Amino acid sequence: MDINQLEVLIAVAREKSFSRAADLLGRTQPAVSQAIRRLEQEIGEKLFDRSSKDGTLTAAGELLVDYAKQMMNLRHAANTALREMRNLQSGKVTISANEHTVFYLLPVIEEFRKRHPLIKIEVQRGVASRIPEQITAREVELGVISFKPSDSSLRSVSVMNDELVLVVAPGHRFSGKTSVSVKDLGTESFIAHNALSPYRQKVIESFNKFDTRLNISVELPSLEAIKRLVETGIGIALVPKLSAKSEIARGQLVGLSVREMKLERKLNIVYRKNSELSHASQEFLKIAKEMAR
Repeated sequence: MDINQLEVLIAVAREKSFSRAADLLGRTQPAVSQAIRRLEQEIGEKLFDRSSKDGTLTAAGELLVDYAKQMMNLRHAANTALREMRNLQSGKVTISANEHTVFYLLPVIEEFRKRHPLIKIEVQRGVASRIPEQITAREVELGVISFKPSDSSLRSVSVMNDELVLVVAPGHRFSGKTSVSVKDLGTESFIAHNALSPYRQKVIESFNKFDTRLNISVELPSLEAIKRLVETGIGIALVPKLSAKSEIARGQLVGLSVREMKLERKLNIVYRKNSELSHASQEFLKIAKEMAR
C-alpha cells in the first residue's frame, strides 16, 4: 500500500468514476483500474462494487478511504512543516553553554529573535569540559566554549575574545585606578569560583611567580553570586570581563586590569563537522559570524 495507490482510491471515490478520476490524475483509465486492483490484492478486500456503475464503495472501501484521507492530510502537514522549517518559520536551536559563555549568547539571541521570532532557542547549562561530548552525542547542535576541542569530529568557529578582569566595589581603595600590580593584591581577600579551570591555575601561577600571597577567603558556585558579594565590599574577584560588562557599565562594579596577567580567552562555537545542521542552527551560526566581524 503506497501513497500513490491511496491517492487513486480517494480520486475514484470522490469522482465516483474511474474515467473521471483518470482525467483528474492525468492517467489512463487502465492505469487507474490497475492501481485499484493491486491495492485490493494487497489488502485482500474488494474496495468498489463492480456491479454498480457509479464507483460505489464497499464497506472495506469506505473504511480505507477514511484512513487514506488521514494519511494524505499527514503528508500535506509534513510537507508544510518542512517548508516552514526551510523558511525559518518554525524550528528550534539547541545550544549548550556554561555560566560564563552564556553571556556571549545574549546579544546573538537578541539579534536572531529580531530576524526570526518564530524560532525557539533552547540554551542548556553545560559544564565546559562536557559540552563537546554533548554535541557528539547529539544532545545539542551547538556549544559555546572558551577552548578549542581536541575531538577531530568537531568544527570550531572563533566568535569573540574575552579576558579576566579584576572587579572591586565602587568604594574600594582600587576603584579610582585602571590597573594594579599582582604585588598590590597580596593583602586583599578574593572571592573565587569553586570550579577548577585552567585560568584559575594560571592566576595561582602568576601570584607564585611574583611571590605574592593569594588569599581566597570565599568560594562560590556561580559568577552571579561572586559579583553580588563583591558589590558589598566583602572582597574582590577575577572574573571573565564579558560576565561583568553590564555591572561595570552601570557603576555597580569597577573593572581593572592586572598588569602582569593578560589572561585572554577566545570563545568558540563548536558543532559536528560531518553532520548537517538544522536550518535554524545554520542561521544562528551565520548571525554569530556576522556579529563577530
